[in-house]
Amino acid sequence: MIKPGKENIFTINNKVSFEEIALQVFRYQAANCAVYKAFIDGLMIDPALVFELGQIPFMPVEFFKAHPVVTGDAEAEVVFTSSGTTGMVTSSHTVTNVSWYVQSFRRAFALFYGDITDYTVLALLPAYLEREGSSLIYMAQDMITQSANPDSGFFLYNHAELYAILQKQKAAYKPTLLIGVTFALLDFVEQYQIDFPNLIVMETGGMKGRRKEMIREELHAMLCAGFGVSVIHSEYGMTELLSQAYSKGEGIFNCPPWMKVVTRDTNDPLTLVGEGKTGGINIIDLANINSCSFIATQDLGKVYADGSFEVLGRFDNSDIRGCNLLVG
Repeated sequence: MIKPGKENIFTINNKVSFEEIALQVFRYQAANCAVYKAFIDGLMIDPALVFELGQIPFMPVEFFKAHPVVTGDAEAEVVFTSSGTTGMVTSSHTVTNVSWYVQSFRRAFALFYGDITDYTVLALLPAYLEREGSSLIYMAQDMITQSANPDSGFFLYNHAELYAILQKQKAAYKPTLLIGVTFALLDFVEQYQIDFPNLIVMETGGMKGRRKEMIREELHAMLCAGFGVSVIHSEYGMTELLSQAYSKGEGIFNCPPWMKVVTRDTNDPLTLVGEGKTGGINIIDLANINSCSFIATQDLGKVYADGSFEVLGRFDNSDIRGCNLLVG
């Protein structure tokens, strides 16, 4: 099976081409990813008899905790690891060609928000900066560099400095993106208030055990009041993926054209459920071609007719980790 290239995956522009390339990726990974192949064999599924998306098996995301999930035989360029509390088994994502990740997040951001060079990029990500191997830090560092703005940068707990830079960007009418781990954004607005209506506040990552989880509406109301904005944006991604979905408000996410979310029956993981029904979130991430593109997550959600989706929470007994794990 021939491996689809970047020129195939990142130029997908309709449902038919997505399904066609997704099936090509499935057959390629079913033959060349040992962990995924073993999973498919265990289900006694013959890849040659899979002819549509609804027949593709989604590998549980937990497999990344126990095995290097790699398609092909290339060496790792980088290994991303998930966050977790002390004693928790974390996931590792072996990335053999990091240019796929870079192209995926650059293209996705441009699709939803335009040219990164137009922005000041401020990253309030203490939980991620304090450990090694974060794919979110890798992405944020690239965005900061690409912005080519001397005011762009990372912030740990230096809230006074962040407040001063926000005031400066507001006075200069400079388009500004503040991407922050949820608990850190709340910590900031408890100390500082700013009225910056054009600021894009993008929350990601949940509470990381630092605060009690909150429903989305309550959280976003507090952040809107603290930053003087009308909506809170969100980023949905995870260590095991190479693509992200974005929400421009109300917790409704949209995927780039090479990524798709479907939902599975909570009692029968091999059966998909219809639009508007709550189910386990399954993700097709075609940028993840060198790993596994078909992942069954531990998140619960709903998918709507236009392909958008919302995250409603998590399965019981699942680890609290990853990006955007708020209970909606």
